[in-house]
Amino acid sequence: VQLVESGGGSVEAGGSLKLSCQMSGLTTRYCFGWFRQAPGKEREGVAAVALDGATTYSDSVKGRFTASKNNAEMTLYLQMNNMKPEDTAKYYCAADRLCNGIFGYWGQGTQVTVS
Repeated sequence: VQLVESGGGSVEAGGSLKLSCQMSGLTTRYCFGWFRQAPGKEREGVAAVALDGATTYSDSVKGRFTASKNNAEMTLYLQMNNMKPEDTAKYYCAADRLCNGIFGYWGQGTQVTVS
């Protein structure tokens, strides 16, 4: 199983970025999540994508971020709009094979910086 994030970078406050997570070695019948970790802070769950594609978000990003998946492309996305400096973190995608909240597969992360 391999998860590879891309799309990170630097953006000004109010701007947008779209992260991608290319998946291989697994099927689309997993649950997925986006997480982030800022320096000196604990990892935080940002968005979750259920088996049926339903999404949930943390309060800190609700209304600004949109997670989605493209089954044909085996790719997970995180569209981030109206970004804030507090969104600065390393972002990770993760896969949960049993959809039980235990994410056993993780990408290497991509850095997002908002100034």
